[in-house]
Amino acid sequence: MQQQIHELLVEMGEDPSREGLVDTPARVEKSLRYLTRGYTQTLEKVVNGALFEAESDDMVIVRDIEFFSLCEHHMLPFFGKCHVGYIPDGKIIGVSKVARIVDMFARRLQVQERLTKQISEALMSILGAQGVGVVMEAQHLCMQMRGVEKQHSVMTTSSMIGSFRRELATRNEFTRLIR
Repeated sequence: MQQQIHELLVEMGEDPSREGLVDTPARVEKSLRYLTRGYTQTLEKVVNGALFEAESDDMVIVRDIEFFSLCEHHMLPFFGKCHVGYIPDGKIIGVSKVARIVDMFARRLQVQERLTKQISEALMSILGAQGVGVVMEAQHLCMQMRGVEKQHSVMTTSSMIGSFRRELATRNEFTRLIR
């Protein structure tokens, strides 16, 4: 990877041997591996057994989970907040694991629409919940720095599964509580 980054610098018209760029290929490789570490993670390892029996069937919400991802079209960052809700059906998950699941999928080359769905489907599969809702709000640097250059635009996506899709009252309660 470092050799390819070196060649990219040359293609851009830079001199990779100049002082400020000598270690850039190694730094960029390290950065890219960190930013895409979700490829090396699995849902089972992220959850790490943090599922617990619970009699509750009341909605559980984790709001304002910050996330950072790279768009797969331009490899530029998009970032924002993720709101996750679920209705347990015998099992709950450790609260930090919800944020870790968001990070696992966000730390891959992504589009926001797929990312939102991956999070909801992963939670539904691991919990067997009555329903799961995920809403993501993000700013995309590929839209702010280049192309249409709309600096204040925010993209919102949602994925509703189970009771969050079937029952309007459940979906409304979730959307009201995340605002």
